[in-house]
Amino acid sequence: MLSRVWADATSRQPLPDPTLVLATGLLAVVVVLLPSTWRRVRLGITIVHEAGHAVTAVLVGRRLQGIRLHADTSGVTVSRGRPRGPGMVLMLASGYLAPAALGLVAALLLADGRPLTLLWLLVLLGLAMLVWVRNGYAALALLGVGGVVAAIGWWGTAAVQSAAAYAIAWVLLVAAPRPLLELVAVRRSGRRGSDPDQLAAITPLPAMVWVLLLLAASLAGLVVGAGRLAPRLL
Repeated sequence: MLSRVWADATSRQPLPDPTLVLATGLLAVVVVLLPSTWRRVRLGITIVHEAGHAVTAVLVGRRLQGIRLHADTSGVTVSRGRPRGPGMVLMLASGYLAPAALGLVAALLLADGRPLTLLWLLVLLGLAMLVWVRNGYAALALLGVGGVVAAIGWWGTAAVQSAAAYAIAWVLLVAAPRPLLELVAVRRSGRRGSDPDQLAAITPLPAMVWVLLLLAASLAGLVVGAGRLAPRLL
């Protein structure tokens, strides 16, 4: 089993027809914009958001204590370490940057003909997160999402695997800016406590500047990622 996963994950497939790339991109736009589908998509984006916090916390030397996901698509990652400094800034900023960053990695892999590398990388990320989840909903969400991706990687045809990988990459890139746009509306209602608010508390920059910086980075990721996914269409 592991030998087949490794062989698949290190293999290449021919690049798909531009029609598939365009169709999956349009599908991503629809599911991100429609309220009925956005809630489900947002759960996946929250998983990536919290994974960004967790991975960065470990990389900057903080002690990761746990990850929680909730049915309202919110989440929280708890780590211990210095309350200020570059490491804390990177850890706080990484959540909203993670979907665009992972989407860009996905785009680079797909441009190199590696859809199965992307699918199994996502499964591995989900398994790593399972070690740190601290509530049942988070475990069920990770098992559900990871199970679907693993099933496509194991049983799907090459065409299905390619379509799924492109759809995932597009969704990550297209969806990355939306939580930040939602955050602008939430801030207008007076609610505080977001990652940008915490960044404002430990840096000279106000929270709205952090929101705009993170939004600009997400939009840049979308532009660059789209260029890699669909060079023949752009």
